[in-house]
Amino acid sequence: MSDMIERFQNMLDGGQDSAMLRFSLGNALATDGQLEAAVPHLERALELDGGYSAAWKLLAKTLVELERPDAALSTCERGIRVATEKGDLQAAKEMEVYAKRARKQQAAGGPDQGSGGA
Repeated sequence: MSDMIERFQNMLDGGQDSAMLRFSLGNALATDGQLEAAVPHLERALELDGGYSAAWKLLAKTLVELERPDAALSTCERGIRVATEKGDLQAAKEMEVYAKRARKQQAAGGPDQGSGGA
C-alpha cells in the first residue's frame, strides 16, 4: 500500500490537487492504518467537493475508528444529508451505522480529540 501512498503524495507534491486525489490518498492512508494522517486529506477532499458522499462516508468511518464521536456524528449528519440529496442511499445507510457507533462511544465516554469533521 505504501507505493500507492507515495504515488498519490508525489502527485500532490507535484501541484496536482483534486477531491479525487485527496480521497484516494486518504483512503490509501486509512487502509494502511494511518488514520490520523488520512483525516486532513479527507477533509480537504470535502472542501474541494462537498458533494463527494464517498469522502463523507470514509471520513465518518475514520473518525469512529479514531474514537472521535462528536466529530464523527457531525460528519455523519452532514454526509447523510449530502448522500440522501444525491440519491446515494447506500452511503447514507452506512453513515447511519457509523453515527450509531459514535453515539455508543459518546455514551461510553469515549475520547474526542479535536473537532475533526469537514
